[in-house]
Amino acid sequence: MKTALITGANKSIGLETTRQLLHHGYFVYLGSRSLVNGQQAVDRLKAEGLNQVEAIQIDVSDSDSVSAARATLGKKIASLDVLVKNAGISGGRPQSALEASIEQYRMVFETNVFGVVRVTQAFIDLLRNAPEPRIVNVSSSQGSSTLAADPESQYYDHKGAVYQPSKSALNMYTIALAYELRDTPIKVNAVDPGFVATDFNNHRGTGTVQEAGARIVKYALIAADGPTGQFFSDEYNPDTGAVPW
Repeated sequence: MKTALITGANKSIGLETTRQLLHHGYFVYLGSRSLVNGQQAVDRLKAEGLNQVEAIQIDVSDSDSVSAARATLGKKIASLDVLVKNAGISGGRPQSALEASIEQYRMVFETNVFGVVRVTQAFIDLLRNAPEPRIVNVSSSQGSSTLAADPESQYYDHKGAVYQPSKSALNMYTIALAYELRDTPIKVNAVDPGFVATDFNNHRGTGTVQEAGARIVKYALIAADGPTGQFFSDEYNPDTGAVPW
């Protein structure tokens, strides 16, 4: 049975992504900063008849927590087929380029960028042991410098001086990681789940978690001839999904 680890998976988009991968026959390790919350999410999925799931405590902003999660998972599996790095924070609002504190930047980058690096480096050995491993970095079209600078862009007036740079940095990390893994079977892509109604944005979004989960799962399941090192948003570009950097 193929295996997956999803960070930030105890609710919203992460939980729905877990649910959809379970329906595809994966055994999913549901990563949650709080093990209690993670177990509650697992119980909810099992009540739906989805039993191939287990909660694992992982706080991506804490190196010790990530190391402990890797040790725990290493006792259970020898390889990992899919790694979805979904955990992220917005940093709150307002986010002024002139007034946001350095502490605010550090907090957001700690999770949205450094957390992705920590998790990638911790679990890359298990991914290398899988025949066709996939990495999905959950990004945002808000991280597109091209769109952020385009007055015609739908979200041009939605500026977040802390959150947006964190996703831009994540996108560049995706490019660098995919390049380093270019001669391996590992595919790495950044995926925007869309503007989804969750507590992340106080339910201001217009999309559903089901749509978001499907967008992430699509790139977690790409074939051997699929893309790598790319940035996709099916909400922004329904035809090809491609997003300008």
